[in-house]
Parts: sequence; C-alpha cells; structure tokens
Amino acid sequence: MDNLFNNILANVSDELTLNGAIVTILIGLLFGGAISFTYYKTRDESNCRSSMAITLLMFPVILAVIIMCIGSNVARAFSLAGTLSIIRFRSSTGDAEDIGFIFFDMAAGLACGVGLYGYGALFVLVLCIFMFVVKKAKLYENKNTFKVLKITIPENLNYENAFDDILQKFTDKYTLNKIKTTDLGSLFELSYNINIRQDADTQEFINELRCRNGNLNIMLVQAPQIIK
Repeated sequence: MDNLFNNILANVSDELTLNGAIVTILIGLLFGGAISFTYYKTRDESNCRSSMAITLLMFPVILAVIIMCIGSNVARAFSLAGTLSIIRFRSSTGDAEDIGFIFFDMAAGLACGVGLYGYGALFVLVLCIFMFVVKKAKLYENKNTFKVLKITIPENLNYENAFDDILQKFTDKYTLNKIKTTDLGSLFELSYNINIRQDADTQEFINELRCRNGNLNIMLVQAPQIIK
C-alpha cells in the first residue's frame, strides 16, 4: 500500500502552473461529460436521475483539482481529509449501478489529477463503449414478470379456489402465499404471487377479478423476483 501511495505521489508535481491547471480541468470535464452522457443514455428512464448525471459531470474535475492542490504534500492531504470529515451527505447514493458510476468517476478524476491523461482517456473510452454494448445487447436485462396480486374479498366468499379459473386464464403461474383479515375481520385479503401471460390483457384480468370479489379493493404491483 505504501508503494502504491508513493507511486501516485511521484506522478504529482509540486509545481502548479496555470496552463497545467487549465489542461487538467478541461480534460476532467471531457471525462466527466463522457461518463455523464453514458450514464444518461444507458440507464432506464425510471432510474436515471438528472442530479446524478450533473454530479458525474462535475466529480472528475473536482477530484482532479483536489489532487493538484494537494500535490505531493502529505500535510495538505491530512488537512484536506480532516476538512472533508466534517461533511455529511444528506442524500441517498442510489442503487448499485449508481455507485459503480461514482467509482468510475473517481478513477477518471484520479487519473486526470495525477497527469495520466492517456491512460485515463483509454479507461473512460473502453468502459463507456462497454456500457453502451451492454445496453444495446440487453445483457443482464431484468426479465422479471413476477407480480404481487392482492385481492380483498367479503368474509362470506370462500377464498379456497375462488379465483383459480381467472388466474389460470391470465397467468402462467400463481401461488397463494398469504391470507389476512381486515376491517375488524369482516374482510379477507388474499396475496398471490403471479406471472402474467405475455399476451394477457391486464385490464380485462382486473375487471374479471373485480366482478368476482364484489368490486372491493384489488392491487397489482411489481415484485423483485420470479417464482421458482
């Protein structure tokens, strides 16, 4: 670890020049722009956050400037660490892919800050292209069709096999996994795990269930895993 730290410091010059700073900032902006653009284009609309894209644009420049200001001065590094330790981040980081992009940004910013522009550009280019290939080829795409269906029924309706004919018509697989009483025991709530058929009409499915349960509450939500 000490050797790695010394090697990094060896690439950082104590002499900070205006031209060098301008080049580093511009290259950091290019790296951040490429990573931010890749994030924006490869993320699903429901998971893509504009605030995250802007942060990815800024982060390599910020990190590169920090590295330049520190130089090889260890005292500055410890002073900066003490200053940053008082910062508290109030927003959540996001999902695993967001965290991956943050580390992507960090690596690009570090490479830019220590003056390894060529290696940094190669790293950013290869990983951005790879992310577009993954998106285009739809690798690791979520194939989940498992949903949770909750049906409220009156207490005088026998829930055993009450909806089997409808579920067999509109789903490939279903499992009744929970039954509970509601409204002081006057109603039952049935919770099913279901895989809806690809050619099924969801509105028609809900309408048939609604006619069967007396127009009481029905809820259909996406679930995180497929029925085994």
